[in-house]
Amino acid sequence: MRQELRAALEGAWTALGAPCVWWSGPDRVKIVREARGARLCPLCQARKTALSPTAIQGRHAAATDLPEAAVEAVHRIVSDPGRLSEAWYRRTTAAGLSDEAYVEALSVVAIATAVDTFDRASGRSARALPEARGGNPGRRRPAGAKPGLGWMPMLAPEDVAPEDPPLYEQAGRIGGNVHRALSLVPEAMMQFWDLFETMYLPQAAMRDFAREYRAIDHAQIEMLAARVAVRNQCVY
Repeated sequence: MRQELRAALEGAWTALGAPCVWWSGPDRVKIVREARGARLCPLCQARKTALSPTAIQGRHAAATDLPEAAVEAVHRIVSDPGRLSEAWYRRTTAAGLSDEAYVEALSVVAIATAVDTFDRASGRSARALPEARGGNPGRRRPAGAKPGLGWMPMLAPEDVAPEDPPLYEQAGRIGGNVHRALSLVPEAMMQFWDLFETMYLPQAAMRDFAREYRAIDHAQIEMLAARVAVRNQCVY
């Protein structure tokens, strides 16, 4: 394994146990536990095979004491992301999960899923849950965040204030939509992006077609990425 990849995986996993902006360290670890438990949830399995997930009623087999709206969000993101809708998102946030808490939970789920999937594909055992660390979440929402392209508000590059984290430092001032997706919680976006770039390719390398940075070339990387996206019903 590449040393920088090993370090990125370990660093990302450790960071899941630390407080971020909207969730405490212990609650972030609960989100990781819930993401793992969602794969065995009978309600999620029944909804996955149903013509419509809303046709199946019931309660999730929760693995933690997280609020019900948070459990619903985590389980649906893990088990049936291709059929999430804005109406579902509005119902979930109306049930008590704020936009900011949803975005940070989404980041935690994405990181945990990436690490767990990598370990499983590499023949490694699942890691022990991250160690939960104390401290209070910052609870700061970027002043420039506003509704726009997606369901939740986003922070566009032109609206980044001096007091905001440098979330577009590597992406340039344009900031593609994939960069903006988690921008309502910049720290959570940066945690995800640091792992993503190490597992995939850094920004500059993505468009440097004169050089290959991995054991497989650009075309092979994109073919695998496209196939995984189709399998996971990614409609980005």
